[in-house]
Amino acid sequence: MFRFKMKQHILSLAALLCLADAFQVRPAPIIRSSRHRLYSAEAKTDINELNSEAAINDAENLVQTNGENKKAATKRKMELTWCNADACHETIREKVVGDHNHMELTAPATGQVAYSFVDDTSSTSANGEGALYSPAVLILVKPDDEDLVPMAVEVIEQLLEYGVQIMVDSIFREKLRNFDNIDLDSEMIRHFDPKPVPGFGSGKQLLSPSEDDVTNNSNGEDQQHSADLSDADLIVTLGGDGTIMYASHVFSGPVPPILPVAGGSMGFLTPFAREEMLEAILIALGLKEVTADENDGDDDKDSHDNKNGLTISQRANNNMHIEASSFSGYSDREPLAFGNNNKICISMRMRFDCRIFGIDGSLRARYTVLNEVVIDRGSSPYLASLECFCDDVHLTTVQADGIIFATPTGSTAYSMAAGGAVVHPAVPAIMVTPICPHVLSFRSMVFPDHVVLRCYVPSDARSTACVHFDGKHRTELSRGDSVQIEMSPHPVPTINRVDHSADWLSSLKSNFNFNTRVRQKKISTTSVSD
Repeated sequence: MFRFKMKQHILSLAALLCLADAFQVRPAPIIRSSRHRLYSAEAKTDINELNSEAAINDAENLVQTNGENKKAATKRKMELTWCNADACHETIREKVVGDHNHMELTAPATGQVAYSFVDDTSSTSANGEGALYSPAVLILVKPDDEDLVPMAVEVIEQLLEYGVQIMVDSIFREKLRNFDNIDLDSEMIRHFDPKPVPGFGSGKQLLSPSEDDVTNNSNGEDQQHSADLSDADLIVTLGGDGTIMYASHVFSGPVPPILPVAGGSMGFLTPFAREEMLEAILIALGLKEVTADENDGDDDKDSHDNKNGLTISQRANNNMHIEASSFSGYSDREPLAFGNNNKICISMRMRFDCRIFGIDGSLRARYTVLNEVVIDRGSSPYLASLECFCDDVHLTTVQADGIIFATPTGSTAYSMAAGGAVVHPAVPAIMVTPICPHVLSFRSMVFPDHVVLRCYVPSDARSTACVHFDGKHRTELSRGDSVQIEMSPHPVPTINRVDHSADWLSSLKSNFNFNTRVRQKKISTTSVSD
């Protein structure tokens, strides 16, 4: 027993000696000062001695380890970039400031986009006479509304007097033959027929559209004055939201500014009234200048025919009127005129670039989408089964009637009806909304516009699925097929009557009665005193 206890004491003493030896060779502790500088506790005994800049630099560069002086780690300056699948960009809104790599924003992520005209005398006509090109306006009229045709004809007559070229499609061109005052043989009226855009569509059109694939029903005389997609300087849509979506479908690539004129049933995206069409076109083309006149306050604010252009008011689409509530502190300033100071506000409406891939990775179809992409179960009695990914990271397994991928413009369409968020058109985002999911936790989600979303039908799915692009191009997805969705580099620029926020909120109130209820009465002083 005595030997055992002695052995225990000897082992404990040896352990203490080892620990003491370890403490002797332990490096001096590194302490962080209030100025976030690194220094050795044994190099300087008092922090008050570190008053001079030289002493601070010496303390930064010296750390005592095992009795030897070694240089400390040098602080490095950061820089920020934006990176996606293609490349990295150095010009961004985030920046690094100060000596400690603090970060701040230089500007908001988005803003109100506006265009103005610059004098460019270098643009000359093909004959070399130095005359500037005359602008060309593509007029798209709702095909099934005959009441809109006379109004469009009247505007065309007046635009021709201003020297503006007119582009019309085959359907509207045939209707113009009934009007003797329109000379269809004139060089100023050009025939426009949508042609397949290389790389978009499906089948042969997707692979390589040839001249044989492009059907042109016009005769040789019409071909002489034919126009291409790139010839239009402005698109005027006289109809509803479907006419704007048709223009987006025709222009799969770059899109000229679109002036949406209300001529449909709802007109969520059409802020201009029919009576304003001519004047709005002239201002949008820069053929009529609008200047601010602060002494013009006696004019009728709701007048759209004053000398300062189209006066902005609270009037919304379809000649409806919205009363703005007055309250203390409200800035009741004079309304600005449309095109004031030659600035035209536009909404850059984001679009999707969508592709369908087969199980072997082959590209089956490609479309641009303005509103939404819908993948659903089609006519199958079973739930749609999909595996969805975000930037190749698994997002979720969808077991529902379907799923909606919506742009900000499409957030007030099918996505809103399915419970998705209503998103401002200037927000760069992708909305993902399930359709009747068979779980309680699957809710609508919002993704940034730089991500790539992909959904495919798994091999163990009970049935196939169907995909729709803006309600068109219905395509069946077999097991193994996938749909890829990403931001298109070509948005749809629609001209605002006021600005993107005022137009959007006005449409929400007039078309959806957004947040409309009877206003509460104030509490009477009599009841309070009682």
